[in-house]
This record gives sequence, C-alpha cells and structure tokens, in this order.
Amino acid sequence: MSEKNREGKRTARERLADEREKQKAAEKRRRTLIVGASVVCVLGLAAVIGIVAANAGGGDKSDSAGPVVAPSGALGKDGTAIPVGKQSARATLTVWEDFRCPACKVFEQAYRPTIHELTDAGQLKVEYHLVTLIDGGMGGTGSGHAANAAACAQDAGKFAAYHDVLFQNQPMESDDAFADNGRLLELAGKVEGLDTPAFRSCVEDGKHDSWVVKSHEAFQKGGFSGTPTVVFDGRNIYQDRSMTPEKFKRMVEEANKG
Repeated sequence: MSEKNREGKRTARERLADEREKQKAAEKRRRTLIVGASVVCVLGLAAVIGIVAANAGGGDKSDSAGPVVAPSGALGKDGTAIPVGKQSARATLTVWEDFRCPACKVFEQAYRPTIHELTDAGQLKVEYHLVTLIDGGMGGTGSGHAANAAACAQDAGKFAAYHDVLFQNQPMESDDAFADNGRLLELAGKVEGLDTPAFRSCVEDGKHDSWVVKSHEAFQKGGFSGTPTVVFDGRNIYQDRSMTPEKFKRMVEEANKG
C-alpha cells in the first residue's frame, strides 16, 4: 500500500472518529435538555405553590376574573377537559400541559405522531387539561393567554390542530411571546379556517380566562408534581423511563382487545 493510500485511510478513520464524538456530544446535550426541561417545569410548580400559599385568603381568582365560560364540548368535573378523538374509544389518555413548558414540547414531539395515529383509528381518546405553571414560576401571562386561545380554537372545532401549532412554535421558556395576542392570532393563520372574527374576538376578550384559572386549580388539587403529567391506565407514563411511543401504542392496542 502506498504512503498516499495509508494516509487517506488514516484520515477517513479520523473523520469517522470525529463524527462519532460529535454524535455522542449531541446525544448528551439532548438528554441534558430533556432532563433540564423536566426539572424546570417541576420547579415552576414549586414556585406556583409558594405564590398560592402567600396569597391564601386573598379571594377566589376565578371570581375576580369573571364568570367561568368552558369551551365547547369540554368534559369532566367542572368541564376542564378538552376531548380529542372518538368518545367511543376504549382507551383514554389524560394529559396536563403548559404551552410554555419545554418538557411538554419534548413529549409532544416524541408522541404526537403515535397519538394522532391512534385517535384517527378510533382506538384512543385524549383529554387535555391546560396548566399555567410557567407563568407562576417564570412570570408573565403567556401560558394563560395561549390556553385561552386554545380554548377558543376548541370553540371553532380546531383545538387539536392549533394545540400542535402552539407547541411547534413554542418560544424559549424565558420569552413570554405567547402573552402577545397578536402572536397567537398570527399562529392561528397556520390552521385552515381558524382565523375568523369570532376566534379573534374570543382571544382578544379573554373569553375563557376564568376557565383557564379553574383548569389550573384542578391541576393543583390533583397533587401532580409537574408538567407534562400524562396518565394512562391510572399511572403517569411520562415518569416511566422505559416508556416509548411504540410501547404506548402496544398498550393502547391491548386495551382495545379487552
């Protein structure tokens, strides 16, 4: 073998080794991001609990915010669950999410295709509960405004699509971009048929603000540790490190056989 060929193979091996190191570093950063996002959302809960304790006895926020107007088709106790999928489905997934929560976005990115596949097939129904943890922990009003806008989208029969758009366009956690109704209306343009005068009025008037407060209160009363809280068959599958979209799909298919 010529010196030139040996040098070429050595260089190729070095490039391959470098690429492997880069991939390892990228995977480490990805794991760190997921863990960090989960911790931040849990810390947000602790901050909210502190705020609630500090304001104990200060009156019912839902009363001061006006009458509670649940979005169309809301289910469950106090009408705080927004349903997606056929109600005849034998398997139910309950999801508590905050549109500003990074860990919620990580969950959505990983599980969205599987959830859509199962709901479209009539095997799964999902009940979404909207939470405002990050507003309490980081400050701002983006979680609440986004939740109200999502409830307005439910009125228009477009919740699932708008829900996905909000997570796909989630700002950095420290950026309270969703506090701007203009941004929420802009994103509505990505959902066919959603950006209507009725939707705009609902968003700008904060029609469901008090309902959002009630939804968050239900989360607190539930004693959950953070967002996302994803409950299936009585347990929080988001906390199960062995859970994957494929495993979840098998669990749903098994539930439909029973």
